Parts: sequence; structure tokens; C-alpha cells
Amino acid sequence: MIPINHDSTFIFDLKKNLSHSEQLATWNGFKLAYQAGENKTVPCFDGLLALKHLPHVDFLEHQIEAAEAVIHEMNGRAILADEVGLGKTLEAGLILKELMIRGIAKKVLILTPASLVNQWIQELNEKFYIQAASPRKKNTAWQEWDIAVTSIDMAKRESHKEEILSIAYDLIIIDEAHKLKNHQTKNYQFVQSLKKTYCLLLTATPIQNNLTDLFNLVSILKPGYLGNLAEFKKKYKKEAKNKASQAHIHALLSKLMIRNRRKDTGLDSSKRIVSNELISFSEEEKQLYGKLEELKPLYPSFTWLTLAKELCSSREACFMSLKQLSQNAEHTVKDKLEEIITELETLPHHAKANRMIEIIQQSDEKFIVFTEYRATQFYLQWYLQQHGISSVPFSGKFNKSKRDWMKQLFKNHAQVLIATEAGGEGINLQFCHRMINYDLPWNPMRLEQRIGRIHRFGQEKNVQIYNFAVKGTIEDHIMKMLYEKIEMFRHAVGDLDQILEQIPGGSFDRQIQTIINESESQGEIDIKLNNLVSYVEYSINERKETS
Repeated sequence: MIPINHDSTFIFDLKKNLSHSEQLATWNGFKLAYQAGENKTVPCFDGLLALKHLPHVDFLEHQIEAAEAVIHEMNGRAILADEVGLGKTLEAGLILKELMIRGIAKKVLILTPASLVNQWIQELNEKFYIQAASPRKKNTAWQEWDIAVTSIDMAKRESHKEEILSIAYDLIIIDEAHKLKNHQTKNYQFVQSLKKTYCLLLTATPIQNNLTDLFNLVSILKPGYLGNLAEFKKKYKKEAKNKASQAHIHALLSKLMIRNRRKDTGLDSSKRIVSNELISFSEEEKQLYGKLEELKPLYPSFTWLTLAKELCSSREACFMSLKQLSQNAEHTVKDKLEEIITELETLPHHAKANRMIEIIQQSDEKFIVFTEYRATQFYLQWYLQQHGISSVPFSGKFNKSKRDWMKQLFKNHAQVLIATEAGGEGINLQFCHRMINYDLPWNPMRLEQRIGRIHRFGQEKNVQIYNFAVKGTIEDHIMKMLYEKIEMFRHAVGDLDQILEQIPGGSFDRQIQTIINESESQGEIDIKLNNLVSYVEYSINERKETS
């Protein structure tokens, strides 16, 4: 029996108010109140209510499906691990909007790299009509901010940390979450201590292959979901190659991770056109490169490889390292280094810099130029200026305001943005569709992250990528052994991330670093790189046979 309590005062109050018309609302006032009440109701539990509030945003099918899965199947706790450029931020914004409309997300904290704070605020405001703010003062009252966007470094400062940890947040969103995979860092411990009902982790880096990294990230999302770390590793480490064991881990992950891949989404409105360019050194540069090789017996192989790679970038980058070596060198070696430095100062402009100028002058389009070295960045900015080409630098050492300023200058005024690796992370530059990789990183996955800055969701034009390497140098080896073969593999299987991350003995990136650090000669490097690429090829063929 369900007890029913009748409202005995309603009719009495209604009759009383009808006899005093001044106490009644106007018809327009009543309609507004009725509409407000109607908007506050949740008419259905299925689907996404937010979509009708955001008719100006053209969400793709995979983004809507991801948001629905997080809301209806994952209880608001999920890892969004789409490939770079597929719109993870849009998915997170849609989920946030949905939770807000349903009245279950009123207190929200978004943690993101400092360089992306303003970008998040702008997108939430313009695309989702969500008023977010970035508190920056030392005496900020965090309790007063309903939707706060900040960096982990800012949030964990002593002046903010205690109050933030005391707040019970309805939703925490963490961008670039793969940086939290080490549970021993202060950042991880801080995030783990946050009070949260719902949680979204955004990362373009797959995590299902490293058991410890996997456990740590899942523990932020759902503490205890995978049990105890020691027991988890003991259970699965011995059976890491066992297909049944892998299938079980993937089944566990499927309940809390969404990973869309470009090849599965049909996002082919814009093509990626890659041009690998081998550039010849001038005679003077060749001779100096040969003299650097004479330093091999005098220093560890990694030192020589660093100098060789720097000379392939700019005389300025190599000059700085040689000067530092010279300061600590013995007399006989010091003379040799000083001789090289003197010749370095007389070199003509770099062969790669000349080719860069040729390409940019052929078009009025905007270009992003990626270099590995700050010294090269300064040189290229000066050299572009000598040819009447406007440019701005972009560096991870810039503060948040300066990074935003540089992006705006590039978008509205300059033709070229010269970026160090910080430009390969997070920032959206899809208004540009031409890129020059002036220096190649050791890891093809880092190159993919760079390209993802412009070849992403919303890019309507074909993207032109130029990869530079100097013929007959260490760059030539890297280009031929890694990039051309890896690109060929990518065309064969699409998403290579999982394969490159599950190589025995460490990820592809770690393997490359180990090879460079421990090899005694260029020949040894070539053999090891060939073996590494062969293993990747073997893994691809094995996957094809089992798929």
C-alpha cells in the first residue's frame, strides 16, 4: 500500500487568489514560468538532451556515440582515448553539458596543460555556452567558481591545494592524462586525492599495453577496479602474450575506455600529403660533418650523435654544444674543438634553411615549422626576416598568455610559426594546413602528434607535410629506416600506436633512446634499428593473420 496525501490547501488558496486578481501573474509571466519549469524537467533518460541546446555544433557520429556511452553505460567515468584530431575535447564538452542539463554536474574542475587553459575556456564558452573561468590570484576562493579551468601545477600550489582538495567536485576532467601514469609523482598523488563523483581522462596515447601505467590511470578513474597493483601485475605479467589474458584486459578496459581511430570514423574529407625531402649539404657543411665524426673516439657515441644531429639542424645549435664541450675539455681535445668551432662560424646558411625558404616563397599560405632546438628557432626566425617573411616563435618556455598571444599573431598576422616540441601538444592550429618538419624526432609517434595539430577534426583542406633530412647523415638513416617504413606500415594497418607501445623491453620511444645511447658506431645503430623495424613488421603480420 502506498500512502497518498491529498493537498487540502490548493483549492482554498486558488479561490482566495482568484478573488484578488492583483496576486495573480500576468499571462506572459505565467507562460515564462511554465516554460522555465518545462526546461528544468528531464523528459527522457535515453539519448542526449544537450544536442537540442547545441544546434550550431556539427557533432560527428563517433563523438555522439562516445558521449552516450559515457553517460548511459560508464556512469560518467571514462578514458577518452581517440586518436589525435578526432575531437576528444568536443566529446568532453558534450558530456559536461549533458551532465549540467541533467542537474548532476554543478561543481566542475578541468585540469589541462597550462598552454591549453585559455583554449578550453574559449571552446566551452563559444561552442557549449558554458561560462568557465581560470582563477589565477593567490587568494582565489575556489569554492566560488562553478566551472574552473586550470593547470595541475597551479592547482597543487600551497596557496590553492588545500581548498581544492576540500571541495567535492561533481566532475573532474583531465586533459593529456597520460602524463599522470607514474603513481610516484606529486601530480598523480594530487589528482588521486581530489574528491569527485564523475571523471573524464583525455589522452591520445593508448595505455593498455603497459600494465603499471594502465593500473595507475584506471585507479584515478575507478579506485579498486583492477584490484591491488602487485596482484594485478602478478596475474597478467606472466600471461602478457596469452591471447585469452589480453582479451580479458581489453574486456575490462572496454567498460571504461573509448578509442576511436581515424580509419574507423570515415574522416577523410581532407587528405594528408607527405613529402620526404633529402637535402644535400654544401661542400663546407660536408667537410665539417666529417670532422665531427673524428670526435667519435673521444666521446661517448651519444655525444657525437647529438652534435651530428645539431649540425643537421643549424650551425647555431651545434655551436652551443661545442662551446660547452670546449670549456671542460683537456688541452689537446680543446684545440680540436676550437678548430671545429672556428670553421663552424664560417659556414654558409644552412642547406635545410635555404630549402625551407624556397618552399614558403612558393605560396602565400601559412606554415608551421617544427625544430628540435631553441638555437635553430632563433636562427630561422632571423633568416625568414631576411627574406621578408613574417614569423613568430612558439616555445614551451613561454607562459600561458604569451603562447596565446603567439597563436593569435600567427593566425592574424604572421605567415610562419616556428615551434619547438611544445607546439606538438594540445594546441589547435587547424586554420593552417602546411607543415615543415625541419628536424625529425626519433619517434614517429611524436611526429604524428605534431601533424595532429593541423590534420584534425574540422580541417577541410588537404594537409601538406614536408619532412626534411640531410643526405648521408644520421637523419638520412632515421628517415629511411624509420619514417618511410613506418609510414608504409601505417598504410597497411592504420593505427600503429598499440604495436609501437607494446615492444618488449619498453615502448618504441624508449627503444630508440636505448639504441642511440648504447651503440658504439653508426653500423651498430643501423643493425639495431633494422631489427627494431623488423619486429614492428613481424607484429603487423601477426596481427593480420589473427584478425
